[in-house]
Amino acid sequence: MPSAAAISPALTPHTVPLIHRMPPALLALALLHLAIGASIGLSVDEAHYLLYAAHPDWSYFDHPPLVGWIQWPLVALDAPVWLARALPGALWLLTAWGIFHVSVRLQPAQRDAGLWALAAFALAPVIHVLAIGLVPDTLLMALSIWTMALTLHIVRQAALADWRWWLLLGLALGLAGLSKYTAVLLAVPVVLCLLLRYGLGVLLQPRVWAALLLALVVVAPVFWWNAQHEWVSLKYQAQHGSGGSWDLLDVLRFLVIQAFSYGPLLLAGCMATGVAQAWRWRWFFLLPFGVLAYMAGGGVSLPHWSAPAWVCLAPFAGVVLARARAAGHKRWIAALALLQALICAAMLALTLGGGAPLFSRTLLVTPEGDNPFSDLFGWDAAGERARALASAQGLRSVSVQNWTLASRIGWYAQPLPVHVLDIGMSQFMLWAGALPVGGDTLLVDVSRLSFTPPVGQHGFARCTLLETLPVYRWGVPVARFHFYDCRGWGGAPKPQATAPGSP
Repeated sequence: MPSAAAISPALTPHTVPLIHRMPPALLALALLHLAIGASIGLSVDEAHYLLYAAHPDWSYFDHPPLVGWIQWPLVALDAPVWLARALPGALWLLTAWGIFHVSVRLQPAQRDAGLWALAAFALAPVIHVLAIGLVPDTLLMALSIWTMALTLHIVRQAALADWRWWLLLGLALGLAGLSKYTAVLLAVPVVLCLLLRYGLGVLLQPRVWAALLLALVVVAPVFWWNAQHEWVSLKYQAQHGSGGSWDLLDVLRFLVIQAFSYGPLLLAGCMATGVAQAWRWRWFFLLPFGVLAYMAGGGVSLPHWSAPAWVCLAPFAGVVLARARAAGHKRWIAALALLQALICAAMLALTLGGGAPLFSRTLLVTPEGDNPFSDLFGWDAAGERARALASAQGLRSVSVQNWTLASRIGWYAQPLPVHVLDIGMSQFMLWAGALPVGGDTLLVDVSRLSFTPPVGQHGFARCTLLETLPVYRWGVPVARFHFYDCRGWGGAPKPQATAPGSP
């Protein structure tokens, strides 16, 4: 394995002060993430991937398996959720280290580039969300910047003959493939940079093929699982990625949301000049971001999907911000940094308070369904109550009418199986199967995404409301759960949504 000295940039009088200043601030932020994570419930994605860990497999319907595998030891040991949230915090720190490393490698003469790259990273609002909750993009952020770092070393240091770096590169690409399907977009800039540096002759090097073989071996479980399940995951990804009709307005909306989600400090990386072959390395940002922007035109994109791309732009942002500050633009940079810090603080405070005070007692006319922060609270109590009610009524399963409602109740109501009544394939269909015709179940409904109980043709013979569970956060109502004893399932009707906040 390469030594630590080989991985870290040489210490110079310029880099030593940065290294001394970074750890306290980064560790303080990591502890803040952990404290917030210990104070709130699981998001829909977090619970879903914890269920991956509770059901170990070679892969899964909607994502590759690494996000579940990495949590499996903690789930197997029945560790508390707050401890599991230390994993995304550790990955956030690993990502920060990679950003600093790449920044100094790209521009070793730029005194504060690494520090400002970390500032742009730490002040990006959406990235704090990924530091609190473990999702595939949290993994891919760290793997993307370190893949970029390894490629940079092979290209800049002419390490063509060193097996170690090639094998590390193959391992990083393989792990990225185990994290998320969009990792294929990470491989293209790697190939581009290598071809531009060494030419087509690089393809004659056995080390290149060894790295490729290692990457394929690492990611092989995904293909093995798909082969055993009629390629259902790959078909789903192809269908999901195609989206609907393409609309330029959706792309523009995506770009505006991205600007607010990551902030102008990171966006400054697009203006970096004076970095050797900068255009090559910016492909680590431009390619995945461009593909996601195009997908947004079809209505398929979420703000955090682009986080790995923005992380790869952070070193360039550091170069631009350091130069701007040296050129006398300190006030502008300080103002932007303060603005982003306030946005981050407000977002984290609203998350912690379940939307309070924005959704305060004076706004009780606003239904809970309009509170985007309400979804993080009450699921633990709902799961405990679901177990008790199911036991009292002699019911052996829990059901919901949309897969997005299944993961939290599935996690907190364990070991009860969860059925999704909506028509369509999901991971829960593979775990629990469809609710059998004539079956009885405890139907759980929540005000944030409420549906009318499906009674009648193709639905249940009858559904009886057993209980309503109100959920409060700091005295503010944030959600209501409804529990129904439903008997005699007759099929699979399309769920009928009710007005948010209705009883």
